[in-house]
Amino acid sequence: MKHLVLTSALLLAFAATAAAQQNRCTSETLQVRGTPVTIALCVTALPKVAPAREMPVEVTETFTTARASFTRLSSLRFISGQSVSRVIEDVDLGGLRIDGTLHLTLELAGGSVRIEGAILTPGAITVK
Repeated sequence: MKHLVLTSALLLAFAATAAAQQNRCTSETLQVRGTPVTIALCVTALPKVAPAREMPVEVTETFTTARASFTRLSSLRFISGQSVSRVIEDVDLGGLRIDGTLHLTLELAGGSVRIEGAILTPGAITVK
């Protein structure tokens, strides 16, 4: 009986952690040179920092097309205490078999990171 209670408690704790992380995930599909690229951004660590200070936010980023995908962990440095804080990030799309670099403007709001804008280079092509 003790094992059943302990196992149930562990399962509930794991489910709660997974649900909390899922709530901090966003996903969006952008058209990049005619190819749909799905970008999933999941905040894995959101530290508490005094207002108006640099805040390192750990984000798992997954980039996917029908032919390829890659995942990476990034530490993005936002400003704490703001309703919305933004950073610029560059993503080499070679891992998706697409030539170019995607320059993303990312915003942190409400504990989640979202894509605000995207430009593809070379060519400075507006994607979003």
